[in-house]
Amino acid sequence: MDTIIPADNVSVGVGSAPPMAKGKKAPPAPPLSPMKVGLWLCLVVFLLYFYGFIKSMYALPDVGHHRFPFLNGKNWNAAIDKLESVGTEEEEESVSSNNEESSTTDDDTTTLTPPKKSLVALTSLSTVVDSRTVSATLPEITGWPPVQDAKDQSRMEEIMHPGDGKTPMMVPKFWSKPIHGGGLMTREVAMKIGTCATPDDKGNYVRGDGCPLDERTIYFAIASYRDFQCRQTVESAFLRAKNPKRIRVGVVDQIVHGEDPGCDEPMEPCDTNPNQALCLYANQVDVFEMRADMSVGPVFARHIGHRLYRGEYYYTQSDAHVSYTQNWDADIIQQMEATHNDLAVLTTYLTDVQGSIEPETYKSLRNTRPIMCNTDYEGGPQGQHLRHLSQPERIPGIHGSPQMEPYWAAGYSFSRGHFVVNVPYDLYQPMIFQGEEMSIGIRGFTVGYDMYAPERSVCFHHYAVGKNASTRNKVPHFWENADHFAGTGKRAMKRLLGIVHMNPETDKSEWLHNDEELYGLGGVRTPEKFYETFGIDVRNKRTEHHLCRFVDKGIMHNEFNKVLRSDGMGVDYSRIDYQFKDPAVGEPK
Repeated sequence: MDTIIPADNVSVGVGSAPPMAKGKKAPPAPPLSPMKVGLWLCLVVFLLYFYGFIKSMYALPDVGHHRFPFLNGKNWNAAIDKLESVGTEEEEESVSSNNEESSTTDDDTTTLTPPKKSLVALTSLSTVVDSRTVSATLPEITGWPPVQDAKDQSRMEEIMHPGDGKTPMMVPKFWSKPIHGGGLMTREVAMKIGTCATPDDKGNYVRGDGCPLDERTIYFAIASYRDFQCRQTVESAFLRAKNPKRIRVGVVDQIVHGEDPGCDEPMEPCDTNPNQALCLYANQVDVFEMRADMSVGPVFARHIGHRLYRGEYYYTQSDAHVSYTQNWDADIIQQMEATHNDLAVLTTYLTDVQGSIEPETYKSLRNTRPIMCNTDYEGGPQGQHLRHLSQPERIPGIHGSPQMEPYWAAGYSFSRGHFVVNVPYDLYQPMIFQGEEMSIGIRGFTVGYDMYAPERSVCFHHYAVGKNASTRNKVPHFWENADHFAGTGKRAMKRLLGIVHMNPETDKSEWLHNDEELYGLGGVRTPEKFYETFGIDVRNKRTEHHLCRFVDKGIMHNEFNKVLRSDGMGVDYSRIDYQFKDPAVGEPK
């Protein structure tokens, strides 16, 4: 187990010829002069040279589209043109799913008739995105678990704390830059990411989809703020996994020494109780420790958590106060693979833990699950932005697979590891809480990722309700630092909304544009396509209500799944012309 602490211990078309007279022959063309021949030859040589130059640029190891954005195909240009003409979280301690309806039957009294006409343009067989192969150069994987040497400064780099812009911090380097190349990532490239817990007969740990399901590694990221239950979350994740040896946990632990227990501290001494997960799997837990008074919210903490990723096959994140079910790892991987979509992200708000896990077998007692479809605008000091509301929880309408949904949730997410590489948390969003999920979700959409609600819940949340209210309400929150970092959240929100084209009324000069090639958009889809499809008016700050009737009923899944690419690399939205409109105007949300 390595604890990474910053060096200073601060976390912180013209000229046409006249017509010929009728009946007259045109004079013979004069012979080309040597000078003209030379000019033509020079032009040919120049074009061949330029062609070779461009081909060599594509062969460079840096695959980010920031090098030559004008080479990324017409979709990139279309996104820019559209931007010029057209102009973003979970409330931590309230039950996400007070969920609109939590029952074993569908008691929605409104009958929604499925559309007679397909919602997707199935006659369009081509895609408008640039799907060229990206030459991905990735770090070599030599073993499992990866060695995290906190003393190896070559794996660290200095940044300035985003809250004040002047306090230096040493943080882990990103394992890789984004590999989507500004276009649709190919399956070949995607399979270059993902370690196997055991090597093949040639010693290779990167085995693509040839790695057995039970051997595929999982990186579990936790951002914890002074949370006494963080280590309990780690314990349940390891001890209830089918194969705990393939799990690696990365914790960003924001604590006050002497007051808060560290997330990597066993609850009992290992000499007394060696069977604790934090004793058995200590070398599979990496902690970046950070002074609590330098915390600027979950976005920055999770940003550092993304820096701790080291090429695992899958990536998951949850809050620091979550309990897992028995064999959760095998269950969620089976669900992930059932989508047949390598760009699937299984994500949802979690159900409360009370009454959800059988106390002896640790199996789930729930046959319902939440689905992300209920979102609306809200205002506040940081301006108007989209915020997820309580989500409906029912028995899934789709069986045998997770179900497509439009939105991403920070409280629980499970995906392939390349999601971390391609959609890293933004360094420049301090003091952001509401809005985080829109940033990641819409940026992920533009890279080509698709959101799904799990068919079965594999973990449950300890909300500050019922018998857990007294203990959870005592846990501090990062906004106790709000006075110290006053004003940063408003500026950060402008950047967050600006990157995803959600504040066309704001001049671009009003927000920071640093590292947008890293924390910006992909080139597969545009944010505008998302807004048009799901009924979001970013100019007038309105949404089309009752979207859940389209999502929760399975209509979105059944229709959009028709245009899932045959190689499993995402839904082809260029073949979808559907635009959601409120089917029940005037009715309660």
